Amino acid sequence: MAGTLLSPTSGIPLERLVQVAKERGYTAQGEMFSVADMGRLAQETLSCQTELLCGGLGGPNRDLVLQHLITGYPLLIPYDEDFNHEPCQKKGHKAHWAVCAGVLLGVQSVPSLGYTEDPELPGLFHPEPGVPCRPPSMPEEGFPGAVFLLSKQGKSWHYQLWDYDQVRDSNLQLTDFSPSRATDGLVYVVPTGGVQAGLCGQALLLRPRESSN
Repeated sequence: MAGTLLSPTSGIPLERLVQVAKERGYTAQGEMFSVADMGRLAQETLSCQTELLCGGLGGPNRDLVLQHLITGYPLLIPYDEDFNHEPCQKKGHKAHWAVCAGVLLGVQSVPSLGYTEDPELPGLFHPEPGVPCRPPSMPEEGFPGAVFLLSKQGKSWHYQLWDYDQVRDSNLQLTDFSPSRATDGLVYVVPTGGVQAGLCGQALLLRPRESSN
């Protein structure tokens, strides 16, 4: 899904991604418990630049994430998936990946240049394609309901808007390997240090290789 966002005309079949991941020793069943391995897989198969984000999605990383999404590039985030695909906190037992393709910001005012109001939803503004625009002032961290990530999980048919803080908190508590997986008789690739070392507080920024941003 992230590859399609980076280069809509050059889709990589999922089977090819899994094949390469197995050949490189990143996965056994299709699981991916290492953000670093996911980055290496993306570089090889999607011909893109990747940036591994550590230390959670809050603090200084928050501005990096928001600016990245505003620029139009995708973000891959491991998180615990609830029954409705939204973020929850299960200590990593429901760890899955989501791709974030955009951001919805609740702001006090919209810059006058480079944005157009949605014809059907008053108060919703979109950047004008091809027009340089100044990003609006970012909502302060911790201000409830001000930042939502346009996100999709592979098993869902639709994108959803997830509260940024809920995604941040879910990503920051990925610590344990699922007990049900540990006893299902299958073999999984788990990095040294376990799920916590491989996923907790980490995310992956993807950019086209030709980009200098």
